[in-house]
Amino acid sequence: MIRPAFLDVAETAAALVREPMLIERWSTPSALPDFSTGGLARHLANQVTHTVTVLAAAPGASAISVLEHFTGNAWVTSGADSADNIGIRRRSEQAAASTTATNLADLVDAALSELRTTVPAQPADRIVDLGDWGLQVDDFLLTRVVELVVHIDDLAVSLGLPTPAMPETAAAAAIKLLSSLAAWRHGSLTVIRALARQERAPTSIAAL
Repeated sequence: MIRPAFLDVAETAAALVREPMLIERWSTPSALPDFSTGGLARHLANQVTHTVTVLAAAPGASAISVLEHFTGNAWVTSGADSADNIGIRRRSEQAAASTTATNLADLVDAALSELRTTVPAQPADRIVDLGDWGLQVDDFLLTRVVELVVHIDDLAVSLGLPTPAMPETAAAAAIKLLSSLAAWRHGSLTVIRALARQERAPTSIAAL
């Protein structure tokens, strides 16, 4: 189910990147600190375009779990001002500076067209090589779904537009993984209280 969910939410992202408002707000600050709207759009687009690149590369040899993928990445808990997160923003800003909103939309459309063929064709046991480790292909696509769901909302807010309705399968997959990450980060009881007991709910159970 994650493969159709990925393709569906990637289509939602492609439509948002095609919004005329992105041309107008390309150089303005986004809803995220130290991120221009163009840089954020480029980062959102990367979740589609980079998937083309990694699926075209040679497979990896071994895989870790999707939860380990997040818990092993410093950017998950290190805060927006950490070197890892600054680096993510800087790379996206540099890439945005070399393109335009229209060209970015064309790039995403082309990538999505290719992915409609390559994603369903991936062997179930395919391992995506991410350098320091690998992920099973469906786990990798799940990580992209989370990124897409989160950053579609970020970009829509940055553009002053209503956040598009997320495909239900993509939203459900993102909620499930983010809930697991929140429990890892804050403890299971904290998450349970946040969801079920308003009188004992913590201030935040943010997963990222």
